[in-house]
Amino acid sequence: MTKRRSAMTVGTPFTYLAALLVVGVTVVPLLFTVLGGFRTNAQINNAPAGWPKPWVFANYAEVLTSSVFWRAMGNSAFIAVVATALAVAVGAMAAFALSRYTFKGREGLYTLFTIGLLFPVTAAALPLYLLLRQLGLLEHALGVALPEAAFSLPITIVILRPFMHAIPGELEDAAAMDGAGKLGFFWRILLPLSRPALTTVAILAFVTSWNAYLLPLLVLSDPTDFTLPLGVAAFQTQYSQDTARILAYTAASMIPAIGFFVFAERRIVGGLTGSVKG
Repeated sequence: MTKRRSAMTVGTPFTYLAALLVVGVTVVPLLFTVLGGFRTNAQINNAPAGWPKPWVFANYAEVLTSSVFWRAMGNSAFIAVVATALAVAVGAMAAFALSRYTFKGREGLYTLFTIGLLFPVTAAALPLYLLLRQLGLLEHALGVALPEAAFSLPITIVILRPFMHAIPGELEDAAAMDGAGKLGFFWRILLPLSRPALTTVAILAFVTSWNAYLLPLLVLSDPTDFTLPLGVAAFQTQYSQDTARILAYTAASMIPAIGFFVFAERRIVGGLTGSVKG
């Protein structure tokens, strides 16, 4: 007992130090960006890491009343919703087949999806661009949403498959005795029971799509179709000398994704825990 307490006493300071380092690396730049939007360029030049004095709200007011900002947010929201819906729907059906059916090559197919986690978007940039051009999806929101959904499929299936596999087979047998077929069991029983995992993969797909930069850059060139990440880059180029305004635009672009992620953090942890247990 004494050894255990001693180990905890020795390890605790290092644990807190590691936590402080993580907080410093992640939170400090975020605070610098948010607070920088409440300052003037003169204040930032005189004291880059200083506190707003006085607080300036004009930068955020100009950004939040700009039609360009809200149009980019609308584009991001549409693409993220479509990509999330496709990834969750297709991923749930694929995970159902891989978890509840036995067929030749099942584990090899699942391994292929697992390997997809290691496949970077940059490696597929050129063939993806050529394919989208042949399909006529360049300069179209679906040209961004469809590839984003495809790249979200591996993590979706990897999380959903063990979760669905852990659901007892007795429930499926009972559903069959009540006259429910495979699709009825999937729709009425499996999906409701898999809600924590479905919520997790939906959140991950949404946040990933919202923050995506390379795929929109590859597909979209018209500023009216830009998503928020592209809008931030275009805004920085247009107002390269107005640092405070750039920081305000960047902070306003981050807030929806951060707020959504923080709000859904418990659901993400719950879904991941259930899939690991499965």
